[in-house]
Amino acid sequence: MAKVYRIERNDKVGRYMIADKDLAGGDTVLTEYPAVIGPKVDSPVICLTCFTPLNARVLCSKCGWPVCNETCGKASLHANGECSIFAANKIKFQPPEDLAMPNPQYECITALRLLLLRDKDKAKWDEVLRMESHCEKRKLNEEFWNAEKVNIVEFVRIRCKMDSFAEDLIHKICGILEVNCFEVRSADGFMGRGLYTLTALMSHNCVANTTHSVIPPDNYKIIVRTTTEVKKNQELYSSYTFSLHPTLVRRANLSYSKYFDCDCARCADPKELGTHMSSLKCTKCDPGLVLSTNPLDGAAPWKCTDCEFQLSGNQLERINAVIEKEIESLNHIEPDRVIEESERLLRQYKSVLHPNHAFLTILKHSLVQFYGRSDGYTYEDLPDILLERKANLCKDILKVIDVVEPGKTRLRGLMLFEQHIPQMLYAQSRYRYGELTGKKLKDELENVRDVLKEAVEILKLEDPASPEGSIAVGGLESLKELEESILTVQV
Repeated sequence: MAKVYRIERNDKVGRYMIADKDLAGGDTVLTEYPAVIGPKVDSPVICLTCFTPLNARVLCSKCGWPVCNETCGKASLHANGECSIFAANKIKFQPPEDLAMPNPQYECITALRLLLLRDKDKAKWDEVLRMESHCEKRKLNEEFWNAEKVNIVEFVRIRCKMDSFAEDLIHKICGILEVNCFEVRSADGFMGRGLYTLTALMSHNCVANTTHSVIPPDNYKIIVRTTTEVKKNQELYSSYTFSLHPTLVRRANLSYSKYFDCDCARCADPKELGTHMSSLKCTKCDPGLVLSTNPLDGAAPWKCTDCEFQLSGNQLERINAVIEKEIESLNHIEPDRVIEESERLLRQYKSVLHPNHAFLTILKHSLVQFYGRSDGYTYEDLPDILLERKANLCKDILKVIDVVEPGKTRLRGLMLFEQHIPQMLYAQSRYRYGELTGKKLKDELENVRDVLKEAVEILKLEDPASPEGSIAVGGLESLKELEESILTVQV
């Protein structure tokens, strides 16, 4: 494939990537294999090859570290990485009491694998060393830095007898991994991290114009695509954070994990490009909205647009923390109560948060996943009012996504797919009860067809073996059936 980008440099971000020709949404920008793949930070006990969480103490027959089975034990990712080093130095894994808790023994794995690249691929190693590590900033967190020194630096140099690697170099490698890694998903859906030296050159923007897919069966190859039209000489951006978070949360996460303060157009706008994903309703006057006076300063006061009411930045942080904690608690309640509790939180906070607020959008997104799938709430169970509810939730979310994740993004494709099913079932039910004429039903189904068609067009860009790609495959069949159904409607 002809190269469609070029690398440039400036004093603000260092190296960055721009389009070298006009690109349409969905065009491939680049493909790349990782320099290294390994466990995420704070990993529990998982298989060192496929990242499957282990609920039993299955150990590699050669080195005594966790793997699923003999096949994973012999796979090159593990066998050509840490396995021979651990075996040669008799470094045995110490099984913890709780396999699900973060295990510090895993902290060395990805860094060790990357260090081994030095003697395997000199050209790729040199590319890695050119990447940003932010070690000077990382040193300021003494507790974290000292833990890294013990669990990784000294472990590699002393226990693994690899003292040819200097302490500073190992710290730099740890920083490069922390700052530049992408989350990757194994073929079975379990999460690890990968370092892609070229893809990582793209600067961050909270409204990115690219997305990426990782193909596990092809050695975790990454495919980077545009999501929207990008003109020649425009910068290519990726996003390092979750697009549905509010500005205060996004910027705090980026500052903590990537060591920079985002000042993109979305972060700089109190209204978040008109979405109001950070805006609160004023509790003192009816029409007022409470907005930050300076979104690029977390300590800046928040003021009402229509009265004198205001909050401090610290108060907003506390409010966000409380709501985030309540949303997080939904992950730990019984499945049969999740929908009820999610709806309760929506009702609780709709009087204080803008309807498009990030936290309400996240709750709506969760509900979309539950309606139609949870026990007692399958599509066969849902009454018309809940079919309409799910379809409207999807539409609410899409209004936000169309601004903060526009174009051919996975999230947008999935939300369109989620919308089409309840919208179709609700229209058919209304027709059966005489609420819609044949002509109106046909119009509704044609709208559903257009929604499904767009979802398939987006999701078919994904690997067919991935969850999103498999939805596209099934969606194509559903599209045919829907087209046939539309032809049978009597108008």
